[in-house]
Amino acid sequence: MVVANRLPVDFTVDDDGGVSWQRSPGGLVTALEPVMQKADGAWVGWSGAPDLAHEPFEADDMLLVPVTLSRSEIERYYEGFSNDTLWPLYHDVISPPTYHRQWWDAYRRVNQRFAEAAAAQAAEGGVVWVHDYQLQLVPKMLRDLRPDLRIGFFDHIPFPPVELFQQLPWRKQIVEGLLGADLVGFQRGGDASNFVRAVRRLTEHTTRGPIISITNEAGGPGRHVRAAAFPISIDSQRFDQLARQPEIQARAKEIRTDLGDPDVMMLGVDRLDYTKGIRHRIKAYGELLQDGRLDVEHATLVQVASPSRENVGAYQDLREHVEILVGRINGEFGELGHSAIHYLHHSYPAEEMAALYLAADVMLVTSLRDGMNLVAKEYIAARSDEQGVLVLSEFTGAADELAPGPLLVNPHDIDGMKDIIAAAATMDPREQRRRMRRLRRKVMADDVSKWSESFLGVLTAMPHRTTYV
Repeated sequence: MVVANRLPVDFTVDDDGGVSWQRSPGGLVTALEPVMQKADGAWVGWSGAPDLAHEPFEADDMLLVPVTLSRSEIERYYEGFSNDTLWPLYHDVISPPTYHRQWWDAYRRVNQRFAEAAAAQAAEGGVVWVHDYQLQLVPKMLRDLRPDLRIGFFDHIPFPPVELFQQLPWRKQIVEGLLGADLVGFQRGGDASNFVRAVRRLTEHTTRGPIISITNEAGGPGRHVRAAAFPISIDSQRFDQLARQPEIQARAKEIRTDLGDPDVMMLGVDRLDYTKGIRHRIKAYGELLQDGRLDVEHATLVQVASPSRENVGAYQDLREHVEILVGRINGEFGELGHSAIHYLHHSYPAEEMAALYLAADVMLVTSLRDGMNLVAKEYIAARSDEQGVLVLSEFTGAADELAPGPLLVNPHDIDGMKDIIAAAATMDPREQRRRMRRLRRKVMADDVSKWSESFLGVLTAMPHRTTYV
């Protein structure tokens, strides 16, 4: 059983009140669907719409179990505590977190509802895999309800250093919630270490390396929790095959023609999020134009910024700042037929993304903090021509895996980033090929299905005791 904030489908309510659904494929669905279909699995999650109640139903050989959230709970649990408290705190306080007791109360109530839904559906002795920062209390709540279950948790975002994590008024409750799992997975080894240090600092549990020992207060046998890194990957074969299709290759050429056939096309693809370093990237690019190291006749930047959390104030401010910055640079450096920056505030299907990746000479991934960043891996998987340069922030999980193939950059160092971008724009094709071959060997060998198999393999192999404190 998977427990995640969202179900793998999108619901639509028609004028007559009827409800229909459509599959919403993502990386997590791609990774878990084959495993769940084979195991007669279930998926517990929110429908994505407020106050939408629906009975469990079968879809794609899985049982989907909707959890109903009210509009108030969405504002407090999801937009509030998850995305205006935990998200900025876990991303190194790039934006200040907000601490509201009402948000915490809603987070706790919603986590309990998810745990109860999972407990009601899980088979005796079953395996339950809980996902991400919205549901960090679920493992302990679920273990209290169903001590027979084997429980795993995976954190898709960074886990902060204990010095930052201690800001959270409910820090111990979060740690104890995660320790309800048998296996707690993270993107990077450093995140797992941060979690173990938080356990040592905030609880009385003993640790030995990645193992946390939970003793039984009644004096009986306790249990062990393992914290470890399981870097997530992508469906690399899908992007490789897409990029080899003649229609995708034709679309990539069409994109470059529409842009005025620049010598160098640079590309940024991000959710519109302050953690992605979009403003830093655009500032560096604008200064390269101002310095004369790039010019709009020969170079252009395409920035895809997918809409994200538009009801959260920090994201509204970010959009305004980015659009003002793009407008200023285009106004100052643009020419008839040549825009400095092509800014696209849309989401695009995988086919269009593959064409954009194939069209781009330089991929700019300049996150200020990122658990992994799968866009970097998608770009590599799409470059079956072994061309293109990846400029990658050293503050991404992907940097740990992919170095030394990318050009690593510190996005806080604008001058250093300018030098790296300029070097990427003028890199010799033979050097591009050498680096891209190295990157593709890593990405194509590390498919997302191997990630899920690795995590579940470790979880099911762990000694299991039903006794809990």
